Amino acid sequence: MLSKISFFLLAAAFTATAQPYDLVLRGGHVIDPKNQVDRVADVAIRDGRIAAVAPGLDVSQARRVIDVSGLYVTPGLVDIHVHVFPGLENGGILGGASSVFPDQVGPRMATTTMVDAGTAGWRNFARYRRDIIDQSRIRVLAMINITGVGMPNFDVEQNPYDLDPEATAKVAKAHKDVVVGIKTAHWRPPTFLSVEKAVEAGNLAGVPVMVDFGYFLPERPYQEMVSRILRPGDMSTHFYRWPAPLMDENGKVAEYLHAARKRGVKFDVGHGSGSFHFRLAEPVVRQGFWPDSISTDLHVSSMNSGMIDILSLMSKFMAMGVPLQEVVRMSTTNPATQINRPELGQIAVGAEADVVVLRLEKGKFGFTDARGGRIEGAERLTCDMTIRAGRVMFDYNGRAGAPWRELKIRYPDR
Repeated sequence: MLSKISFFLLAAAFTATAQPYDLVLRGGHVIDPKNQVDRVADVAIRDGRIAAVAPGLDVSQARRVIDVSGLYVTPGLVDIHVHVFPGLENGGILGGASSVFPDQVGPRMATTTMVDAGTAGWRNFARYRRDIIDQSRIRVLAMINITGVGMPNFDVEQNPYDLDPEATAKVAKAHKDVVVGIKTAHWRPPTFLSVEKAVEAGNLAGVPVMVDFGYFLPERPYQEMVSRILRPGDMSTHFYRWPAPLMDENGKVAEYLHAARKRGVKFDVGHGSGSFHFRLAEPVVRQGFWPDSISTDLHVSSMNSGMIDILSLMSKFMAMGVPLQEVVRMSTTNPATQINRPELGQIAVGAEADVVVLRLEKGKFGFTDARGGRIEGAERLTCDMTIRAGRVMFDYNGRAGAPWRELKIRYPDR
């Protein structure tokens, strides 16, 4: 017979292991490529973290249960190419009025992690962190522009005297909790100077580099950049931008691309408002050369033109023959790994509960590229719910709500 003390100790242990879940997403099809999960299961959340992932969880003590049967449950999307610095002075191209506030758009786009791709440089990064990163509810990380002032306009980015690897690396290391890379973009001169300076800063700071190649000039061939200058782990964004030399004279994927990928160079989409063209993307994708990461190059112009959002972009790749599970991989665990944040982009017990619920619509849909080129697809992804650190931030169909007649709360008097 158990003593009273033993009984109470056992009871306490049972209570500790049987704490109620804060939220359970019940009956959805979970796709978590990192952990090789692709099945119907329940996802339980407690204290902002994933508490359990399994079919048929006991939800009798759960504080809230949301039925998501018929929908897909994936890790929160990780978009590693956005522009979210609305406070940048004279931000004519990608800062200022061209940038968007992360919390305004991220949740409804199923995005729980955004990486600003070089809108700020080392000269103004502290203010960017104070005003944007530290104020956002979704996770905002950053790549620092090798140009000290970031991206106020194209002309400023051509100043070779403002390409300072030491200063850039110093700021990157001072903010290493949020800085995940170095960015160079829009370089016009016929040299690799901005890329070489960015790589130097990346070496000093111990972070990868993302390159927006800008202009395809014979004096600095793209092939040389991805074959010689970029290091393993560095990223070439705007990969499917015409006239990138992605195919040989026979229309086959160029051999140097296979060699660069084997060497560890990563290829990122970065759709934007002018950097994704089906005349390149479809033949290359159909041949099996898929991007490592799907990113938007999100800004005011791109979200209101052919790009729309990351879910539309994922749907475009599905229309070109890439399976759903793979576009989820390219939008979650792959980009998380590329920015050296492998803890993101997964639904694993103990991980921060960044989870989204997606609807896969069936029908006849049209998608356009950055120049109005159109393809059709039979499937389209849309966002039904976004959860960031266990908190519902977007709920398109009110699944987390309750019938108003049953609410016990007191409505405000005015």
